[in-house]
Amino acid sequence: MSTPADSPDPAPKKGSKMPLIIGLVLALVGGGGGFFAVQSGLIGGSESVEEVADEHNTGSVEPPEALAFVAIDPLVISLPSSGGRDHLRFAAQLEVTPDYVAEVEAIKPRIVDVLNGYLRAVELSELEDPTALIKLRSHMLRRVQVVAGEGRIKDLLIMEFVLS
Repeated sequence: MSTPADSPDPAPKKGSKMPLIIGLVLALVGGGGGFFAVQSGLIGGSESVEEVADEHNTGSVEPPEALAFVAIDPLVISLPSSGGRDHLRFAAQLEVTPDYVAEVEAIKPRIVDVLNGYLRAVELSELEDPTALIKLRSHMLRRVQVVAGEGRIKDLLIMEFVLS
């Protein structure tokens, strides 16, 4: 006679896949309905693509702000010799409001002095870092703006930055 422990247990009943199928169908219907609602303009704004394009074509375009550029004489800065890099060659231009070009030209020797002093103080490891140019540019721009005065210099454009 067999005991209840000897008889195999009936396999557990597997769950139905119907909730998974219903969820998938509802997700597809919801995604399709959302796409249709956005494309037809029911959701996301009432302007159609044609209206937006017409606004861009008929809108008045503001003329660019008048700017002048003052070239800084190229600087050659000697570096502490290590790793075969002995010099830094630096050239830049200053983006200036046209009203102040004469004033910036008059103080150009002072601007060159400030840039020369700053670049000599920068460590060689900072100059060799590829991402350092952005930081160096912002530091130099701030120093030049302090020397030139408020609102005269808008930007510093680096034309040449070569370690040799």
